[in-house]
Amino acid sequence: MKLTVQEEAANWYQEELELSPNTSIRFFVRYGGTCGLQPGFSLAIRPGEPRDSIATTTVNAIHFYIEEEDEWYFDQHNVHVYWDEGLQEPAFHYFKEDE
Repeated sequence: MKLTVQEEAANWYQEELELSPNTSIRFFVRYGGTCGLQPGFSLAIRPGEPRDSIATTTVNAIHFYIEEEDEWYFDQHNVHVYWDEGLQEPAFHYFKEDE
């Protein structure tokens, strides 16, 4: 599984959450929300330190990661966090290697 975060999306997280360099942000599964990969669930974020991460990336000195306990949600999909120009916020694209 791969996690990528577009620089524009990373900048938004950094500014909106007032993150200091070397802060770690976890993408985790929460019950509810829309546009998720699994019905009835969606991704959320929170600061924290990785323990058993399965995917990590660093953009502009901010570390983004996904923990092993949330692997079920992704169903072998990679995650690309990108800047949605229309919504003016980050959005998620899920894909498998062959797509």
